[in-house]
Amino acid sequence: MGRTVVQLTLIGLQLALTSTLLNKDDWDVYSFHINSTVTSRYATTVITSRVANRMDESKEIEFHVRIPKNAFISKFQMFIDGQVYDGVVKAKEQAQQQYTEAVSRGESAGLVSSVGRTLEEFKTSVTVAAHKKVTFELTYEELMKRTHGKYELQIHARPMQPVRDFKVDVYIHEEAGINFIDVKGGLSTKALANAITKTHVNKQAWVYFYPTVAQQTTCDNCGEQGMNGDLVIVYDVNRNNGLGDIKKSAGYFVHHFAPSNLPRISKNVVFVIDKSGSMQGRKIEQTRIALIHILNDLAEDDHFGLITFDGNIFPWKLELVQSNSKNVESAKNFARNIQAGGYTDINQALLQGANMLNRHDREGSASILILLTDGQPTKGVTNLEKIQSNVREAVAGKFPVYCLGFGFDVDFEFLKKMSLQNNGVARRIYVDSDADLQLKGFYEEVATPLLTDVTMIYVGGTNLTQTNFSQYYNGSEIVVAGQITDNDTETFTPQVVAISSNRRLVFSDPNGIVESGGSVSDDLIQRVWAYLTVKQLLDKELQLSGPEKEQVKKEALSLSLKYSFVTPLTSMVVTKPLGETIHVLHKPKESEAPQRGKPPGRQSISRHRGTSTRHRSDNVATTAAERAFEHWFSSLDPGEIIDMLQFVDGDRGFYFSSPTGSRSHKKRPTLRETFLDIFIHHYSPHGNPLQPNYAPLLHRFLLKAENQTVPLCFDVSGALSLKLLHHPSRELFVNGELDSVANGGFKRIFMHFKTNQHFEIDTKGVTVRDGQTETHHTGQDLVTAGSVTMIMRNNEIDIAAGDMRLVILVHKKSSIKFLWPVLRQHPSANNTDGLLALKSAVYEEVQQVATTKLKIKNQEINVTSGNANDYSIASPLMMNCWLTSADSALQRPLADFIVPQL
Repeated sequence: MGRTVVQLTLIGLQLALTSTLLNKDDWDVYSFHINSTVTSRYATTVITSRVANRMDESKEIEFHVRIPKNAFISKFQMFIDGQVYDGVVKAKEQAQQQYTEAVSRGESAGLVSSVGRTLEEFKTSVTVAAHKKVTFELTYEELMKRTHGKYELQIHARPMQPVRDFKVDVYIHEEAGINFIDVKGGLSTKALANAITKTHVNKQAWVYFYPTVAQQTTCDNCGEQGMNGDLVIVYDVNRNNGLGDIKKSAGYFVHHFAPSNLPRISKNVVFVIDKSGSMQGRKIEQTRIALIHILNDLAEDDHFGLITFDGNIFPWKLELVQSNSKNVESAKNFARNIQAGGYTDINQALLQGANMLNRHDREGSASILILLTDGQPTKGVTNLEKIQSNVREAVAGKFPVYCLGFGFDVDFEFLKKMSLQNNGVARRIYVDSDADLQLKGFYEEVATPLLTDVTMIYVGGTNLTQTNFSQYYNGSEIVVAGQITDNDTETFTPQVVAISSNRRLVFSDPNGIVESGGSVSDDLIQRVWAYLTVKQLLDKELQLSGPEKEQVKKEALSLSLKYSFVTPLTSMVVTKPLGETIHVLHKPKESEAPQRGKPPGRQSISRHRGTSTRHRSDNVATTAAERAFEHWFSSLDPGEIIDMLQFVDGDRGFYFSSPTGSRSHKKRPTLRETFLDIFIHHYSPHGNPLQPNYAPLLHRFLLKAENQTVPLCFDVSGALSLKLLHHPSRELFVNGELDSVANGGFKRIFMHFKTNQHFEIDTKGVTVRDGQTETHHTGQDLVTAGSVTMIMRNNEIDIAAGDMRLVILVHKKSSIKFLWPVLRQHPSANNTDGLLALKSAVYEEVQQVATTKLKIKNQEINVTSGNANDYSIASPLMMNCWLTSADSALQRPLADFIVPQL
């Protein structure tokens, strides 16, 4: 009899790490193995987790691991009660349809994928019967990339609890011979030293990591949940100075080319540094530090230029100069005085840098243009495609352009496309304490060019990956794969032609071809070719448009399906026992990485400090307002009054547009009169009949705009209770109560999940009501209740419930703290409502004379220019915005977002 199954679709959500505390009495990870095999720099890693349900009832069991960002998942299986449930890779559109149908039936999404610096996250779950077991097995593949003269195999170990049978086994086989091997990473510590065994014999190496249960709880990165860290295997191979290492198998070949004993080429480099307002603070400080280090590392025969820019261009010198001690010291003084401020004119800055290099065409040298920016163009040419076209025309293929995107406010896809169009690469620099080291590390990758105009030639080869490279750098490697025509190895002839300084070099060594022996599976070289081809097709697709783009996309999809790679074009469908929910995962792009700590596609609102005046309606009933004031004012304690006075004193001009007729302002008003005047002035709540609001001050919200650099903003007055996120099909409701301080945020936020789980968050901590149990949490806690996980950090509370992730930031203004919610992961269903569920505004400017008008959904609205602080990030930024009424910005009445109770 055929088994009855439903399908589990792994499509895509991005969500930062959330994990659930495991109760050993519930389910037990009794075995956790990671087995990685590296052959010819191609790593295949299998993670196997065996879990037992110790309960007397069925239990949902999780499988939750991290894998390298450059890897492709190629296999996933679950073994339950003698049955095997296999994964099948399908086109994303096909899998998405299955997922959408499941969502429409009210089934939840429970598998997540998140992007960090170097890792992505894989998570799924399955219900296991009482006292039964499940085995999860995930396989992923990656081609190792050589940087700084070494390869790094990163293995992340996080079994979520101490495991009796925990093993990491790594086997490396390199026909060229292994030059050295080392073990590093957060798990390579003194406390774990005796758990690591390393063996190296010529062409082979083995690394074993077998920590005891005690070691899993007491090491530097360990705790009650076991280990959580990286083991990094670092190695390099022996190299000759000829053609390099070529292997062939079953009609395919792979060529690793990395000559090392070549003379370095003098370089011409121009650094183009963004110093716009968003670079203020830590970013500009770290940029200055990194730039000074880089200038110190320039060789004396290098020539360099330095440009900083905001809305204007500030070249250190108009021409490139030699990096002698005098010029380097002058440039360092220039770097020390870089100050952030202003707009962002990326186009003009890059064009000036390109022109400097074009005018400085030294024979026998290599030119490089490096851009560092943390934002998007806001002045000059702001059309991204026009900027890319201008830069491509100016560079004309003569030198590579490297784009470094600082943080998550950049349009990384724009930078990546521009780099690829000009033979370069884009790299994200993470806003962290080591940002200066990241910048310096990238520069070191391109600091020493050895060859230019590298052409890889393969007579008798076809379906080749990229064969032309503008430059080859010391410590890196060029990898080419392809098919051998008719598998005719007799006529297959590889050759490399390149320029070293002003000499033409030819690398040719027909004896360098190595037959793949028993240590290499028949299809390994073929899979290397497929991996490289898919990666490069995805890059090519980014650069194209129209029919060409679709054709390249079609080729990449076809290979992804053939080799079962989970790529940005495919998803994995896994058969699963009847009655299970639908889960989602896909292969995220780097450009989809969270911006400002949030994934793309997240729709959020942000609060700002406003700069315009709001007038009281003439038809407000003063007596009703005064009665409301008495209710509000009598409820204040002395501490609240003192705190509020700080805002009254600082913002008095903002809140008083004209005197109130009922009172004289010739003498200094009393404390009560001051607050009453403010209250009456802002006593203009929404709705009819008027209802009193008990907070007299304004709150300003920001609504991001689609394809526009200036967002919309609107004001809300009063301590209203607002609907933040309502998700009826998930039984998830999040509401917030605005505070009673000038341009504050939320005083309290309530989250209700299912029928018996309630969370109250304020600036002091979290209260959890789970059924009849109530607990209070403060400090650095991990809180769980049912399927809700809440991680409390300094000034941040990270909440995951189902496929929703909400981060609540704690801000402070003049010693007063307030909350601001940010939806980091939008629930997958489309029936969500609330301010956090709003989509980005779509508008166009239709009039800028006399008054500015915007068109939104075919309706023209009046707006005024304002600016405000964006509180959706930890360090608020001042932003310009178009100020309009709440109803106009929301395209529906604000009353729709007001709730009668939290």
